[in-house]
Amino acid sequence: MSNLLLPADTCAPRAARRTSHTPNVPQQIGGTALKYSKWHALGNSYLVVEQPDAGLLTPARVQRLCSVETGIGSDGVLEVTHRDGAHAVVTIWNPDGSTAEMSGNGVRIAARWLAAETGLTDVAIETAGRVVAARMLNTLDTDTDVGQFTVAESELVDGIELTTVSVGNPHAVIRLDDPTRDDLLRLGPLVETHARFPERTNVQLVRVDGRHDLMVLVWERGAGETSASGSSSVAAAAVAVERGWCDSPVTVHLPGGDLDVRLADGRASLTGPAERVASGTTTL
Repeated sequence: MSNLLLPADTCAPRAARRTSHTPNVPQQIGGTALKYSKWHALGNSYLVVEQPDAGLLTPARVQRLCSVETGIGSDGVLEVTHRDGAHAVVTIWNPDGSTAEMSGNGVRIAARWLAAETGLTDVAIETAGRVVAARMLNTLDTDTDVGQFTVAESELVDGIELTTVSVGNPHAVIRLDDPTRDDLLRLGPLVETHARFPERTNVQLVRVDGRHDLMVLVWERGAGETSASGSSSVAAAAVAVERGWCDSPVTVHLPGGDLDVRLADGRASLTGPAERVASGTTTL
């Protein structure tokens, strides 16, 4: 079904979680070959495809592509709908077939893809949420100007104290003394789909480890438990600095690794790695 040109997925831990998003999705065999590359940012993986060669992407097709069991396996698809030199327009697909306004890791991956395609060091990625300028720092790390963020007042949702944040996409940040994976699996889906958030929301469980350090567990809207998230890191750091728990810059420690967040004058910058792990073609 797929012809991999490079060794594939280093992100297998997500496999068990992907099954809940791709129930009984049939494969489609014999279509036009789709070129793709697979990338990951601290274990958060995306497929990058480019139009017009990719053909029509639908929620069902995205589910097939992202499925570990019946597809390539991924946490989402980055659909490059247009590019011109150092600028590319990208639609961000979640593995359940919904779309997202913004993804910090997705944008960083798209930036590295565009830099590799063009040989440029400085590029810009446009999503439904905003335009993000990115600079390649070395062969792995990329610095992105994520842009403006807003932090709301704390509120109670079914007895859970949380703070909503916008980073071009919605977030709900919850501080706990020592959050566990069990806490994430319980609170993540509860808050994501709560009536308080009619468009659903990303959820972060945060532990403060110092003036410049946070430990964060992430539940992504449309994806579930995630090893790392760029926009979630910005949201968690923004709340921590706003509440006086931390000072900028903040290193966010995630299950997949660390991301660095800098905050100033209501804007955020994010630095972290992204790398290609596979390329190939598929008829999915």
